[in-house]
Amino acid sequence: METRGLVLKGITTDGSSLYPEPIAAVFGEVPHQLCTFHVLREVTKAVLSAVAKLRKDLAAGAPKLARGRPASKAARRAAGRKKRIQRKISALFEHRYLFVQHYLTASERRILARIARGQPQLRSLRGLMDEVYRLFDRRCRTATALAKLARLRARLRRFTRLREVLKKLFLPGLEKAMVFLDEKLLGATSNAVERGNRRYRKMQKTVYRVRTQRAIEGRLALDLLRERQARSRAETTKTLHKARAA
Repeated sequence: METRGLVLKGITTDGSSLYPEPIAAVFGEVPHQLCTFHVLREVTKAVLSAVAKLRKDLAAGAPKLARGRPASKAARRAAGRKKRIQRKISALFEHRYLFVQHYLTASERRILARIARGQPQLRSLRGLMDEVYRLFDRRCRTATALAKLARLRARLRRFTRLREVLKKLFLPGLEKAMVFLDEKLLGATSNAVERGNRRYRKMQKTVYRVRTQRAIEGRLALDLLRERQARSRAETTKTLHKARAA
């Protein structure tokens, strides 16, 4: 990097515990951003598991019916109640993605309000997910996001059952996923690097000589050069598109 006149401003990695020690040893004190995609993926998995647990609780609370058609009035009421619970469970399963989807349309919000009627925990889950997404809004700074996170954790402590499911929001490394809010050039995710790694691994499967150390160093140098020239290439492409449109 020094040979090519590049300066390291920050590093974005996933949440692996293997990164902090070598990064500190090689680069020293440098901003270290955890990939927001990996953080949000863990939180959405926890929210979906909470919705699944609520579906199981609804199924466990359904009345037990005797074999055959309901004869008495009480049995008919129990059968009707069981059907309503089954419809609620089916709707929760069919529209479970609405609890973790980032942006909702007006019709999707109406569907969500309908299936969450009578279930305050479901409304709380969606509200908590909205607050999680607001933590990573580029329009705010890291200090503001940390204050939002503190309020979110305080709110979550009031829901004992949800706190057991959403333990990911209490991890100490979550603050590192907000470093990019103060660093405009720092990537919020490591998706671009992972795409490059997948492209390189695919190449290694077909071209054996790419596995040598010299080829690896050349590949890294090529990627650094392409990244350095990315802005000028984008401006050139934009100029060409304007010229062709005119």
